[in-house]
Amino acid sequence: MTKEKNLRAYLAWMAVCFFWGTTYLAIRIGVKELPAALFCGLRFLIAGPILFLILIFQGYKLPKKKEWIHLAFMGLTLLGMGTGLLTFAEEYIPSGLSALLVTTVPFWIVGIDSLLPHGKRFNLKILGGLLFGFAGVGLIFGLDLKSLFDQSYLTGVIGLMIGVIGWSGGTVYSKYKKVSVHPLMGAAIQMITAGIVLILLAGVLGEFSKFTISSGSLFALAYLVVFGSLVGFVSYVYAIAHLPVSFVSTYAYINPVIALFLGWLVLGEVISLSIIIAAVIILAGVVLVKKGSET
Repeated sequence: MTKEKNLRAYLAWMAVCFFWGTTYLAIRIGVKELPAALFCGLRFLIAGPILFLILIFQGYKLPKKKEWIHLAFMGLTLLGMGTGLLTFAEEYIPSGLSALLVTTVPFWIVGIDSLLPHGKRFNLKILGGLLFGFAGVGLIFGLDLKSLFDQSYLTGVIGLMIGVIGWSGGTVYSKYKKVSVHPLMGAAIQMITAGIVLILLAGVLGEFSKFTISSGSLFALAYLVVFGSLVGFVSYVYAIAHLPVSFVSTYAYINPVIALFLGWLVLGEVISLSIIIAAVIILAGVVLVKKGSET
């Protein structure tokens, strides 16, 4: 790899770390005015076609007929459930806490994969990582039991965890259902699929009648389309293609730190000592699970 490509790859990785870390704040700002399904659906229904048309113009091939169903399912689980329910959850819980709970994705991926006939079996590192992760999550809620009896707070947490499971299931599915289409084209189709379904859901839920737009929510939507979906994902694909996957995946440790800081700085979200300790414990668990999964 040339020095120029190497520099571009590291810059792409830095873009993923920063921009994906800031999306939690943008979502929190957006859902203050726009209902979750409508807001998230608009994001993907704008970003998906833009990316699709750019790729078609540049000569990228379309998926094979049988691959459309697989990509649609990935879009529904990863973006429809995963990001859709994250957006829903941020109507009720802080952006920093949302980002921290999303870091538990590796635990669910390992758990779902272990249930499959040829899936990865537990070892001491994975088991230790899972215990760390659950201990960290337990610490968050164990020291804030009052919040668990708040219906809105509990609704957000449950919604987010269902979304995390959906994202994890989609990730495991994509591991075993390989497609030959370029990752960017696959991402565009997934965004379009998720966007259509979320917009339809918004219609069923009557969210169009609640549509209001301000400079804040418009900026949040534009930011998520450009930097969250387009720049962020293109950077991720480029980084994965030119850097070790194990290194690129470290963005998952940096995103929640950025989200927690921005939530505190911009929205005044509370960062208690227990949340900091819990974050360290959860991230330590993620490291152990990743190392155990690689052996």
